[in-house]
Amino acid sequence: MRKLVPIAAVFVALSASAVAQDKASQKFITEAIQGNHAEVQMGQLAQQNGQSSEVKAFGQMLQNDHGAAVQKAQEAAKGVGASNISAGPNAKQKADHDKMAKMNGAAFDKVFAAHMVKDHKKDIAAYQKASKKQDAAGQYAQQTLPTLQKHLETAQSIQKQVSSKR
Repeated sequence: MRKLVPIAAVFVALSASAVAQDKASQKFITEAIQGNHAEVQMGQLAQQNGQSSEVKAFGQMLQNDHGAAVQKAQEAAKGVGASNISAGPNAKQKADHDKMAKMNGAAFDKVFAAHMVKDHKKDIAAYQKASKKQDAAGQYAQQTLPTLQKHLETAQSIQKQVSSKR
């Protein structure tokens, strides 16, 4: 009987760890879905309000890539048992969109590029952390990281272009 107590304690500890990991994966995937929705909307906005052809093309890239990522993230959400998944951006993402929706032309291009650089750096850090998980959220993060890296590089290139214009 004494041997059962340590085994039971290990089982309880492992179960608690698995629940915590599931919660982290659920939180990540929920935020990933919100972020993908936000990027689709920002991409649409860039095509409408942007001045440079590079910003407009990047907007189309965001819309296409993040539109596809929404579907993949929703599948991953099922794999980690996430529920109550928002069908749109969070409040901060909506506020950022609304702020930029009031801009156009060169001013929009500059603010948009800076926002995309900052946002994609933050996203890449979150995805890198999540990619270490051995679950559906981790697999989704691993698959999506190259696209996010490409977006960051594009945003940085655009930021240099629009900053050099006076």
